[in-house]
Amino acid sequence: MCSYQLLLVGLVLLPYVFSTPGVSLSEASQDSNNGLPKARGTLHRRDYFYVGGEYVPQGNSTIASGQIYVEHLVPERVTQSIPMVMIHGHGMTGTNFLNTPDGRLGWADYFMSEGFELYIIDQPSRARSAWQINIDGNQSTLDAFFVESRFTAPERFNLWPQAHLHTQWPGEGISGDPVFDEFYASTVPSLISDEESSVKMKAAGVKLLDRIGRPIILLTHSQSGQYGWNLADVRPSLIKTIIALEPAGPPFINAIFPPFTPDRPFGVTEIPLTYSPPITSASDLRREVVFNDTASGTTCFRQTPPARKLVNLLGIPMVVVTSEASYHIVYDACTVGYLKQAGVDAKQILLADEGIHGNGHMMFMEKNGLEIAEKVVRKWIKERLGI
Repeated sequence: MCSYQLLLVGLVLLPYVFSTPGVSLSEASQDSNNGLPKARGTLHRRDYFYVGGEYVPQGNSTIASGQIYVEHLVPERVTQSIPMVMIHGHGMTGTNFLNTPDGRLGWADYFMSEGFELYIIDQPSRARSAWQINIDGNQSTLDAFFVESRFTAPERFNLWPQAHLHTQWPGEGISGDPVFDEFYASTVPSLISDEESSVKMKAAGVKLLDRIGRPIILLTHSQSGQYGWNLADVRPSLIKTIIALEPAGPPFINAIFPPFTPDRPFGVTEIPLTYSPPITSASDLRREVVFNDTASGTTCFRQTPPARKLVNLLGIPMVVVTSEASYHIVYDACTVGYLKQAGVDAKQILLADEGIHGNGHMMFMEKNGLEIAEKVVRKWIKERLGI
């Protein structure tokens, strides 16, 4: 009986971990006859662990709080000496990078096929990284309209000038469409306070970097963009490059979607960064307006010259990747300009300039997501790190 059960499990699981060496990017992700995903990916070993956090008093005992879940994926053939750490955005989890809502292979499979070892996290107080009642702050949930109008079907709502260019989401992008429903079901409650999220992510993220114990490639998306700057500030020797997919911005203030309230008081982050000359509070960062686009509701600030330098970020090459049809197209250049003014080796890559059109904020899930991984992200790693 036991032998029969083990054989059955093996037969079920094998198609999902086996891959054929030498299969091209397009062949590995699509069936050329009908566009359906093939049930094969990159042969790899998977394990997980928790890192960070602390025991906090509760009642007559203690509970663990602040830890993060880390999914560790190791391809059969590791050919790259530098692993990748991937951090998702607001309302999301590490599943963002595993596959797409319509079942195609995701970025995890692609980068493992390139020989990279991966660490994919769930942010603190979210999903598999437990939110603790009476300890962690209040949460909010993204409603369906928020996701439809900003991520999956912005062309239907036209909330910013470039939204009509969006064409790459698989499916209709609205409630009732099977692909949308699959994606929306994956969204989870997130801490309301970005400051609290930043503090918790910095504490746990440093523990993760120390546990890995060697330099990494850090890939962030959206909300987690500011975590990249925070982690590089405290562990610059452990980060070889930062690839920020449409990071939170612009500096100092929210944009596009009212109310245009102050945010990221330390320029590109909620919590302090190391500036030179030093600052004692966020108010020491004197600022001036670069442009004020009333049509899109965007104000771009920079430091009033002479600009203080982000001394711990110097020497770490960073790239901001921006989609053609995303609301980030309006202000990502402002974020990059702020970093460059502070002495950071920062560059912006516009997907449209690379001949990649029609993408929105969730570019890695969209129909051409693997093209972006290959022609933009992988290319950056080769050019800047030589691997």
